[in-house]
Amino acid sequence: MTGRYAPSPTGDLHLGNLRTALLAWGFARRAGLGFHMRMEDLDDRARPQYYERQLADLAAIGVDWDGDVLYQSTRTARYDQIFAGLAARGLLYECYCTRRELSEVAAAPHRPSGAYPGTCRELSEAEREAGRAKLAGMNRGPAYRLRTDVVELEVTDRLAGRYVGAVDDFVIRRGDGTYSYNFVSVVDDGDFGVTQIVRGDDLLPSTPRQVYLQRLLGYRNPEYIHVPLVLNLDGVRLAKRDGAVTLADLADLGWQPEAVRALLLESLGLPADAGADDIVPEAIPREPWLLDVAALEREPHSCP
Repeated sequence: MTGRYAPSPTGDLHLGNLRTALLAWGFARRAGLGFHMRMEDLDDRARPQYYERQLADLAAIGVDWDGDVLYQSTRTARYDQIFAGLAARGLLYECYCTRRELSEVAAAPHRPSGAYPGTCRELSEAEREAGRAKLAGMNRGPAYRLRTDVVELEVTDRLAGRYVGAVDDFVIRRGDGTYSYNFVSVVDDGDFGVTQIVRGDDLLPSTPRQVYLQRLLGYRNPEYIHVPLVLNLDGVRLAKRDGAVTLADLADLGWQPEAVRALLLESLGLPADAGADDIVPEAIPREPWLLDVAALEREPHSCP
C-alpha cells in the first residue's frame, strides 16, 4: 500500500505543486504507507533538465520516497498491452473530431458542458473511412475513445465526501499516438499498488472517469484526497508568471528551503517544525491558500 506524487517535468515546481507534494507525502507517511514517485514525462513539453531539478526541490523541502523514480516514458509497452486488451474487448472506437469541431458541438442531453456527445460512436464504415481521410489530410490519425456504459458515477473523497461526476467516452489514445493522462495514470497507479491519491481539487471532476476505468481493468479503487489549490490574490490558480514562486526564484531572494517548507506548513495551520505525523487530512484548511507573491519578494523571512 502506498501513496504517490506524480509531477510532469515541463518546468520547475511552484509553491502550489510543492504544497500538494508535501501533503501527499505527509498523509502517506502518517498513515504508515509507502510513498511512490512518478515522473509523468509523456507530455511533449517534458524536458530532461527538469527531472532532477524537480526531484531536488522535493527533497529540499523534506519529501522522500521509496524505491526508484518511475518514468512513464519507459512504460509504453505496458500501455500498448492494456490498450490492445481494451480494443480486443470492443471497448474502444475511433474518433475523428478535431478540437474545433468538439468546441462547436453541444454536449449530449443530460450531460454537462464539455462531456463528449458520442459523435463518432456509432458511425457506418463509410463514415469512418471519410473520417480517416479527413485526418490523413491533416497528417494525424484518429483518437481512440473508451466506449462507456454509464453517464455518471459516484465516488467518495475523504475531504469532499460523496461526489457525482460525468463519465463520457473519454480519450484513451490521442490522434498523435500519445496515451491520455486518464489512461496512463490509472494503469500506473494500479500496477504499482497505489492506494492513496492526493492531488489538487481541480482534478476531482476527472475522478469518476478514472474510477470507471479502474473497475473496467480490475484495479482496486484507491482512497482519494483532493486538497485546496494555491491561488494568487486575484483568485486565479498560481502559475510561474505570478513572480517568485519556485524554489530557485525564492533562493535568489534569500529564502532557504527550510524557510519555504515552514511557509508551506504555516499555510496549513501547522508549526514550522511539524512532521508527517502532524499533517492530518481533516485538519487542513478547506479554502484555497491566497498567496501574496509580492510580499514574499519584499520580506522573504518575515512573511507568514
